[in-house]
Amino acid sequence: MQPNAALEALRTQSPLVHCITNYVAMNIAANVTLAAGGSPAMIHAPEEVADFTPIARVLTVNIGTLSAQWVESMKAAAAAANGADVPWVLDPVAHFATPFRAKATLDLLALKPTIIRGNASEIIALAGGSGSGKGADSGDNVSDAQSSARGLALYHDCVVAVSGPIDFITDGKQSVSITGGSDIMPKVTALGCSLTALVGAYAAVAPSFEATVAAFLHFAEAGERAGAEASGPGSFSVAFLDALHALQPGDLAETRISWN
Repeated sequence: MQPNAALEALRTQSPLVHCITNYVAMNIAANVTLAAGGSPAMIHAPEEVADFTPIARVLTVNIGTLSAQWVESMKAAAAAANGADVPWVLDPVAHFATPFRAKATLDLLALKPTIIRGNASEIIALAGGSGSGKGADSGDNVSDAQSSARGLALYHDCVVAVSGPIDFITDGKQSVSITGGSDIMPKVTALGCSLTALVGAYAAVAPSFEATVAAFLHFAEAGERAGAEASGPGSFSVAFLDALHALQPGDLAETRISWN
């Protein structure tokens, strides 16, 4: 499915997106999903996730603010997604920072995510390398993570997406880079986390590789448009949501995509 066809499907179907994400990201992830065309549900209680996940069209799991209860919920939701043939997206935020986060991530990886999205340092470390990340911030270039991303994708039989100034997406066999966005984007908290939710929304209506490409392209196009008119992070946040909403099928410029 081409990116603009995926956007049309997203707008037409408005899929229910089950987002288990961190406290910092809940608001922006929900707003990004809504602005793009999806319908977010921010449910994380272990008492209900296994019942709710099969109702949704897709699950996204972001480990940004972990607790033992949230880990229980994430694993239960991922298992329920697998049982109901619901695709799910893993965002391993700063998984290398503590043993608790590392163990949670390994447990989630064992549940076979459909898509993994992270920054360069997270992807390098997830593949067993030594990244230079500090907390949730990447200290590595996307280009340095390409080999790690391909290896992860092949090993886990999934799509791996690396976000940065030039994004990289691969399923281990085919790979693309995407340009666009704005240098203001890293100054807006949890914007990367919200991209995970958007990837999920597209994965509800398109095959995983094509969905990830479309989501990143939508994000890049909106980011560039918002950056052209914003004076700083505050005004960018508003302009970015407006741009996500304003983009229509046909507006996603496939010239931003380079096949690797």
